[in-house]
Amino acid sequence: MKRRILALIAIAPMGPAIAQDVSTNPATVPEVVVTATRVPTPQERIPAAVTVIDRRTIEENGYTTLAEALAVVPGFRLVQSGGLGQQASGFARGTNARQVLVLLNGVPINDPSDPNGAFNFGNELLGDIERIEVVRGPASSVYGSAAIGGVVNLITRAAPADRAAAPYFEAAGGSRSTVRGHAGVGGTLGAFDYQLTGQSLSTRGSNAVAPRFTNNLGERDGLRSAVGTARLGLTLGETVPGEFLGRTRIEGFVRGRENTLGLDNVPNDDPNYTAQDRSWFGYLRGTADLFGGAWSTRLTLSGSHNRRRYTNLPDVANPFATADDLYRAERRAVFFDNTVRLPNAGALTDVAVLFGGQWEKETADSANGSAFFRTTVDASQRSAAGYVSAQGRLFDRLDLNAGLRHDGPEDYDGFTSWRLGGVLALPEIASRLRSSAGTAFKAPSLFQRFGTITGFFQGNPDLKPEESFSWEAGIETDVTSWATVSALYFDNRLRNLINYDASFTTLLNVERARIRGGEFSLTVRPADWLSLTGTWTVQEARDTTNDQPLARRARNLATLTARLSAPVPWGGPQGGRVTVVPELIYTGPSPEGAFARYNDDGTSITAPGKNRAGTVFNLTATVPVIEKVSGFVEIRNLGNSRYEPANGFVIPGRSALAGIRGTF
Repeated sequence: MKRRILALIAIAPMGPAIAQDVSTNPATVPEVVVTATRVPTPQERIPAAVTVIDRRTIEENGYTTLAEALAVVPGFRLVQSGGLGQQASGFARGTNARQVLVLLNGVPINDPSDPNGAFNFGNELLGDIERIEVVRGPASSVYGSAAIGGVVNLITRAAPADRAAAPYFEAAGGSRSTVRGHAGVGGTLGAFDYQLTGQSLSTRGSNAVAPRFTNNLGERDGLRSAVGTARLGLTLGETVPGEFLGRTRIEGFVRGRENTLGLDNVPNDDPNYTAQDRSWFGYLRGTADLFGGAWSTRLTLSGSHNRRRYTNLPDVANPFATADDLYRAERRAVFFDNTVRLPNAGALTDVAVLFGGQWEKETADSANGSAFFRTTVDASQRSAAGYVSAQGRLFDRLDLNAGLRHDGPEDYDGFTSWRLGGVLALPEIASRLRSSAGTAFKAPSLFQRFGTITGFFQGNPDLKPEESFSWEAGIETDVTSWATVSALYFDNRLRNLINYDASFTTLLNVERARIRGGEFSLTVRPADWLSLTGTWTVQEARDTTNDQPLARRARNLATLTARLSAPVPWGGPQGGRVTVVPELIYTGPSPEGAFARYNDDGTSITAPGKNRAGTVFNLTATVPVIEKVSGFVEIRNLGNSRYEPANGFVIPGRSALAGIRGTF
């Protein structure tokens, strides 16, 4: 397998860029990324695979939810159990969904009450999001637990510095009685700045149950979602060389969300099965520049609360339903981060040293309403961590990065993670070589350690963290002034993976796995009105304890995205352009486990097998109406594919939505 992938790297014409903006426009200035190293760094100088999805891309590509946006990220497979709002798991480079860390403005937001500590990518609307930064590969040396497969950082809109009030809005409606909208305003008044956003979505939804089932009732699973965000800041003073205390900023942030949606018990429709998912998240952050800006220090106090409730009453499809499941979780954390910038020393430039630490407490409380099969957990765990990292540039062409972190929970084994990486610029051949290696871990969740199903299951408080060691190497080349090609090989070995014991009565660190593959990309910009990006990920993900493929990891993932943008041919606002973005997403066949596959009559298949491949074609067009106001049309699944990301769950059929958005 390794020889085949290395050979493909040598000849492949396209694939996921090592550091690529999903927007297919040529960048006039280097994209600056914060998530990969905590230091704002030009994307081309980061020794990691990074994808940036900015606000313009979100709008021009018609992304409503986080799951839709991440579906085109190289090496990132989204498995969603139906349409808008349904559970969506993210598999980054073949790792488990629980091994992907999600941040909001740099602070972890994974749900501690989830049985595996995983994040539901189907929950989040994007009206208040300015950009999404996705880092693939190990990042525990920077962020700690769960950053084995990668990190997704949601960065919210910030207040404009040059206006007292900058309103914006969007309103749209379309298929399945879908109504979507958001509105907000931000601005700066002297030392004070603010950013406020409200957004909502309502839809009758689609049926999550695949139409191939003979007992399909056609019952739709709708969604009602509401999100509110507030970001307030106060900036005092200026950073002046030679002065001890410079610019100081205090920022408060809060975000609340509530989703209500219908669910199904695949392979059966279930009209009375509903869920309510509420969460709030907030932080208070203070940042100060010291010694003329040479040292920046930041203290963040954060808190979050998650509440999920699932109810299922008896009906024709499920006459014995008695579910009333409640999951609650809280996280409290303190982060102390410092960045020291050192003066240049000969050939060594742009040196930054980072150090800091954090303390965190997670609490989960859940109960299942069924007296026969009652799942409970009522526990908490604390952890503390310290880290140090450094980055710099040699001879104006070699960027180096190194990081070390130790996470030390109070009542189970801790973990020391590290990462080394470098980027070598070769301007003589218009290329950049990248390579990195590191370790990462995922701490056991509260349910894995303390969960109980009376008479059936008992969690294991002695579980160890899941561990990984991975490395990657690749090249990115500007073939011409209008074409860029890249290729990368990655290899990840995991051990101490958590799984059930032979009798399914508890959990043990019994599994090992190896995931390796290649990511390839080609971007062409033959004209100022046209750009095209093709990506391809090929991977092999196997459980090395039994030499079986890991479930739901597709061997092949590919995307093709174009952007056509030209001046309005019939006149219109000065500088207005019509933009059309077609998007093709291909997911190859993926393994599926026994009893997770179904015949068309709804009976379970007792042997492992494969889910079929699927292709989805989306199309979005944006047209200027008046200055700063545009109309748009979004068509999802234009080919009406009946693709099942997970066996029995089908993606929504063809739909269309039209709307208007603007700023003032």
